[in-house]
Amino acid sequence: MPDIAKDYFEALERLKRGKPVNVPKGTKISNDSVSLEAGRKRGTIKRSRPIFSELIEAIDAAAKAGAKPRDGMRERLDEAKAEAARYRVLWEEALAREVSLVKQLWDEREAWAKERAALTGGKVTSIRRTGRE
Repeated sequence: MPDIAKDYFEALERLKRGKPVNVPKGTKISNDSVSLEAGRKRGTIKRSRPIFSELIEAIDAAAKAGAKPRDGMRERLDEAKAEAARYRVLWEEALAREVSLVKQLWDEREAWAKERAALTGGKVTSIRRTGRE
């Protein structure tokens, strides 16, 4: 049985180094991925088997250590995306205000034209001088 544990520990080390042989690169470290990397079937590492207790502890520790903290560039990208989204919302709100003001101006001009037509009767001739006299 120690040879079996040795195979699993070697598989775990390959996964830690990021140089797996039997599973794709970047595979998350877990009991199943170590089993597959060791050339065994999924589910062969079980907590109920005492021979795997040290291996399971090592896998858990490696999984916690392997959980990478958020990448600085990824964090900056997320912040930039959030800021872009915020500015897009502000831009859309400004456009909505502009459209509202244009419509209000249009309505006021139509109302003024109707009022002017009502005041002048629509049949008034201008009495301005043309300056040619």
